[in-house]
Amino acid sequence: MEFDWAVFTIFLGACSAAAATGSMFPPGRWYDALQKPSWNPPKWVFPVVWSVLYLAIAVSAARVADAPGSAMAMAFWAFQIALNTLWTPVFFGLRRIKAGMVVIGLLWVSVLGTVVFTFQVEPFSGLLLLPYLAWVTIAAALNAAVWRLNPEEANTPREIEA
Repeated sequence: MEFDWAVFTIFLGACSAAAATGSMFPPGRWYDALQKPSWNPPKWVFPVVWSVLYLAIAVSAARVADAPGSAMAMAFWAFQIALNTLWTPVFFGLRRIKAGMVVIGLLWVSVLGTVVFTFQVEPFSGLLLLPYLAWVTIAAALNAAVWRLNPEEANTPREIEA
């Protein structure tokens, strides 16, 4: 199997679009003011982890995109990157903690589907996605903890500052 750099670049572009929402909708003062669990990772961890994950996600997709039987893997890949892109504007942009939980729950399921179907096509590419599934699991637990620790904010989100 020869690696197709053009296909990789397209998948990396999709991942970059998802990543761009982090700079468009940064956590800011609103998130800083929320109660968070003691195990909340430091701020610097997020861009480092996501950079590595997005590279792995793009490599994995490029390795299986044109393989026989990859339709379900690619369908789940498209679903997960769409949900990945959606979560940041919902949680940080709209400040909807509960809606963010719904999105990240669906994201977790779509990443699991991506892992399962990708592994069936090309096991190494499926393994490349396991850190992503682990990180989305942590992110979902963090979203749930923020919801639990901030019931007032979760029930009555603040107005977005101009």
